Amino acid sequence: MKDYKELLHRIMLVLERENASDLHLAPERKPIMRVDGALITMENEEVLTKKDTFGILKEIVDDAKLEKIMNAEEIDFAYEYEGHIRLRATAYVQMKGINLAFRVIQGVRELEELNLPPILGDFTRKSQGLFLVVGPVGQGKSTTMAAMIQKINHERREHIVTIENPIEYVFEDDLSIIDQREVGTDTKSFETALKALFREDMNVIMVGEMRNPETISTVVTAAETGHLVFSTLHTNSASQTIDRIIDSFPANQQNQVRTQLAGSLLGIFSQRLLRSLKGGLVPAYELMINNKATANLIREGRTHEIDTVIETSLEEGMIDMNRSLVELVRAGHISPEDAFRHSLNPRLLESML
Repeated sequence: MKDYKELLHRIMLVLERENASDLHLAPERKPIMRVDGALITMENEEVLTKKDTFGILKEIVDDAKLEKIMNAEEIDFAYEYEGHIRLRATAYVQMKGINLAFRVIQGVRELEELNLPPILGDFTRKSQGLFLVVGPVGQGKSTTMAAMIQKINHERREHIVTIENPIEYVFEDDLSIIDQREVGTDTKSFETALKALFREDMNVIMVGEMRNPETISTVVTAAETGHLVFSTLHTNSASQTIDRIIDSFPANQQNQVRTQLAGSLLGIFSQRLLRSLKGGLVPAYELMINNKATANLIREGRTHEIDTVIETSLEEGMIDMNRSLVELVRAGHISPEDAFRHSLNPRLLESML
């Protein structure tokens, strides 16, 4: 019988040695990792079988999660290897068997380490409101949000509560006290945990993801009622984020949501991680700050005009994606072709390069 603990040990050692960000295990393939954005096969390992991926999964999850996967349900969980590699994981069934996808969580980083704009620190000093970090899957949203929470932890005496599925970054109390709750383990749902927060004397809330109208509604209400709230969405830009939030509600509620959002939103930070020509990954980003102009556009349903406000509000601290891409080209991190590939407005980018 194959020793799956030993197999997992070998794979984790390679993952750590190569400083990989992701790991993919699937039947009929060798283990594959992602290093600096590129997928690399672990050539020294054997091709995995259907039995192998099940055996590995059995080593790292409890019986309740194993039962879910046997009933063809997807499961999300966190896995810690020997106390020094923490991973966010997803297991799901496909035609050939069980697949496992892991994301390595490096430990909470400081904002200054992430090559992000210093103005993000300003939002961590607010007393209330909603700040969103958005972007496609795997673009560093959780890392950025964790760094912002860590800054609050270092600088302010607050009660911080996180609601996640699963818990990714593990915080240690500094000036603040931090309670972390995992959906499915510590609470039944995001909505249940959020509603309970109003009785828990907290100041800052971090919600892993706003997944449905109930969560969005409660998050916006929390931001309106004197709390500082951070969350994420899988959207591509500030304007698209606002549309996604509003469109998730029935038509007869949308005007009210626009008003709430216009009043409670602090800003939206959209980011991408790009492979640098100098090695590693670098962030490209957009920052919308909810000033009087953007609040009016949100309230009046003119979100298509927000991109123009961002492009013309550099002096107020706003950053448009094209400007960020141009700076990366000039710094030698990416080529002009890379910039065009990631631009949401290539025509405008052409005039800037």
